[in-house]
Amino acid sequence: MPTDPVHDSSTRPRAELAGRVAVVTGAARGIGWATVQAFADAGAQPVLLDRDENALQRASATLRERHVDHRTQALDVTDEAAVDAAFAGIAAWRGRLDILVNNAGIALRRPSVELTRQDWQAVVDVNLTGVFLCARAAARHMLAAKRGAIVNVSSIMGLSGGGLYPNISYQSTKGALVNLTRALAVEWAASGVRVNAVAPTWVRTDLTRGLMDDPALVARMLDMTPLRRLAEPEDVAAAIVFLASDGAAMITGHTLPVDGGYLAQ
Repeated sequence: MPTDPVHDSSTRPRAELAGRVAVVTGAARGIGWATVQAFADAGAQPVLLDRDENALQRASATLRERHVDHRTQALDVTDEAAVDAAFAGIAAWRGRLDILVNNAGIALRRPSVELTRQDWQAVVDVNLTGVFLCARAAARHMLAAKRGAIVNVSSIMGLSGGGLYPNISYQSTKGALVNLTRALAVEWAASGVRVNAVAPTWVRTDLTRGLMDDPALVARMLDMTPLRRLAEPEDVAAAIVFLASDGAAMITGHTLPVDGGYLAQ
């Protein structure tokens, strides 16, 4: 059967990132894992950070089979001291730290009046504070080197009110990421560090598995998407690698929707 060129990742152009150290949080599955593989394809040396040690081991085994130079480390992005120590170690590993992708995130979908303060805080801690801590730790090394690219993973829910189901803590943190991206981009631009974000639509990952099990809900998602398909992790990874590459050298403070036209309506 002939390959569909629109969905065949082998036909997509690869950015050239040979030798660059690319750190990805939430790296062991979903968008993070697709991004790690895309960086490896582009010649970068990926660093995988994830709190799931077993998933990290599986990912590392796959990369070893492909003879990809990489590093893995279990990390909770909400642990400030652990984050600072991890990034110091990464910078020492190859003497450089070129790229950071802030992908780690969680979602607790429930009505706002039923969302506890504890659950709200858990989402804020990972989706917003964790991103800030990792960006700050990476920037300490990037600013000194006067180069670097940071890509934050926001969401279409950070640029819209959603509506299909209640998800207030996720929507709020992803919206905050959009302005965090702008603010850091402006603050660090003079030192040559670029900060951008992607805003994916619904993507087939572990995080959305419960949603994808509801055919009626999936049908509504497709009706709201002009391209009439949901995203795959590789779709988002391709956008992330572009924003991290020299092809995006004049782009900073931007949030790129990867949404099949959802936000264009």
